[in-house]
Amino acid sequence: MSNKRIIITGATGLIGRKLVAELRDDYQLVIFSRNPDRARALLPGAADYVAWQPAEQGPWAAAIDGAWGVVHLAGAPVATGLLGQRWTPEYKAEIRNSRVIGTRGIVNAMAAAQQRPSVFVCASAVGYYGPYRDSTPLDENSPPGKDFLAQVCVAWEAEAAKAEALGVRTVMLRTGLVLDPDSGALPQLMLPFKLLTGGPILPGTQVYPWIHPADEVGLIRFALENEQVRGPLNASAPKPLSNRDFAAVLGKVLGSPSWLPVPEFSLRIALGEMADVVVYGQNALPRKALSLGYQFHFTELEPALRDLLNLPH
Repeated sequence: MSNKRIIITGATGLIGRKLVAELRDDYQLVIFSRNPDRARALLPGAADYVAWQPAEQGPWAAAIDGAWGVVHLAGAPVATGLLGQRWTPEYKAEIRNSRVIGTRGIVNAMAAAQQRPSVFVCASAVGYYGPYRDSTPLDENSPPGKDFLAQVCVAWEAEAAKAEALGVRTVMLRTGLVLDPDSGALPQLMLPFKLLTGGPILPGTQVYPWIHPADEVGLIRFALENEQVRGPLNASAPKPLSNRDFAAVLGKVLGSPSWLPVPEFSLRIALGEMADVVVYGQNALPRKALSLGYQFHFTELEPALRDLLNLPH
């Protein structure tokens, strides 16, 4: 095992758990968590578990001094299910503050450290580019949008970028739709198909930039270990699909019809402003990752879904 120490926030989340499993044998991991005892039970084998919360400063900051790397994944969930938390003004503030203030605190700790980290990988999202109903190609050089999620990402990345000025190589991981059968968006997308009422979410032309968890974790490790990676990095598969095509593949894999369209107004009634997450999309392309030599495990949606659902290929 390397003596390099990596701080991870958001380690008990969907990607955090998989990342810990990927890195645990090769690095000394220090898990920052609101509930260190729960994190220890869920994720045994880390070097340390430190009480942390998204704040501009705290006693946890001392643990960053001397760490080789920091992976910052923590943030309040954006999409919380059909019957979950709507985007009230209060929850929108939590979405923003958990990211912006949390990142500011991590960077403040780096600034105060005697031995600063070599690399900082900070989560972001393809929502940075704003809402699209078409297939306009978007890469890491594309401009940001002006909607709520885009402005959250802009402010989030601006805080992360301050680490670069401290001499810390910084990567902002603009993640697409992470596919997982047990959590996140995929169970919600699968439910209508399991009820034989699946179909595209209108207009159907919006592009879903999906990614298999193996590639999300792979790209985080790639960002940590490849010194050429810095700045924004799109974390999405090379072949995103329109919602209509996504629904067709999902229906094929589940053996379910995929023709019944879901009108936008019904989602607006159910989800309010949170419906933006599914009625718009971003044709985000991982041009930087590909140009730097990252090899995707899953480039096509159908084999990715079959792998995740343990179905024959």
